[in-house]
Amino acid sequence: MTYPYFFKQKRYHTWNEELHERFGGKVFKVPLDGGFTCPNRDGHVAVGGCTFCSATGSGDLILEPREALPEQFSAEVAAMHQKWPYAEQYLVYFQNFTNTYAPVSVLRERFEQVLALPGVVGINIGTRPDCLPPETIAYLKELNERFYLWVELGLQTTFAATSRQINRGHDYETYLKGVAALRKANIRVCTHLINGLPGETPEMMVENVKRTIRDSDIQGIKLHLMHLLKHTAIAQDYRAGKLQLLDQKTYVAVICDQLELLPREVIVHRLTGDAPWDQLIGPCWSLKKWEVLNAIDREMARRETFQGAKAIRRRK
Repeated sequence: MTYPYFFKQKRYHTWNEELHERFGGKVFKVPLDGGFTCPNRDGHVAVGGCTFCSATGSGDLILEPREALPEQFSAEVAAMHQKWPYAEQYLVYFQNFTNTYAPVSVLRERFEQVLALPGVVGINIGTRPDCLPPETIAYLKELNERFYLWVELGLQTTFAATSRQINRGHDYETYLKGVAALRKANIRVCTHLINGLPGETPEMMVENVKRTIRDSDIQGIKLHLMHLLKHTAIAQDYRAGKLQLLDQKTYVAVICDQLELLPREVIVHRLTGDAPWDQLIGPCWSLKKWEVLNAIDREMARRETFQGAKAIRRRK
């Protein structure tokens, strides 16, 4: 087989490659805690949140979450500069909980104070598809015209039964409407999917990517491993024998199957996740992130395959 090599760094379209091409050098993605909550926690949709979600709403690794936003930014950048001392461009990432779940006046006040900091070239906003009213879309459209903007939408699964089991609090149709509203405003969308949710087989995990690409006009994707953390509701399912953790070999095979389905232009923001070692029940092999990524590279090479080798056709 002659391998048609489309990508510069890997056999898939990496986030790092995208940033280098756009900004001409290293760009830090700086995680921040914007002080938001979630409709799936405060009773608007449900209480307790998604069963896999930690008390910090996926912000466990933010260094100074209780500090004001500029101080959080400074702390994160200082830590990153220990590894990359010469980088001077930053994307602020409002990461945990639901970062459009507030009036536009609040969003504007919180986002703008860090967008004005030296070196900030863009913003990533993590949110839910049921928290995108028209006035929020209008503000995001304005931001998109001024900065490099991505909206990261948590979907996690396309299967209704799984969504109910993990207490997701919205359905697939809501996700599709959210993507459509963002794309009408020409806003880039990165969808999050989790591999290893309760009851989902490898075939279902691959089907999640098939449906997402077929049904929604997304520009990026994050594929996560389901990290089982202490003090989460899903830990009870694990103790009751209702959840089996993925082994590394299975996870790598699923990721490679998923990558083959992605159109070449879709940017792969992440292929595994980070979890705090002192909170992680499993899978413990996930703590060795580079070993996982290297295993994915080896499997793609063994298959002589690449992103888009079996690309799903998008619906018009």
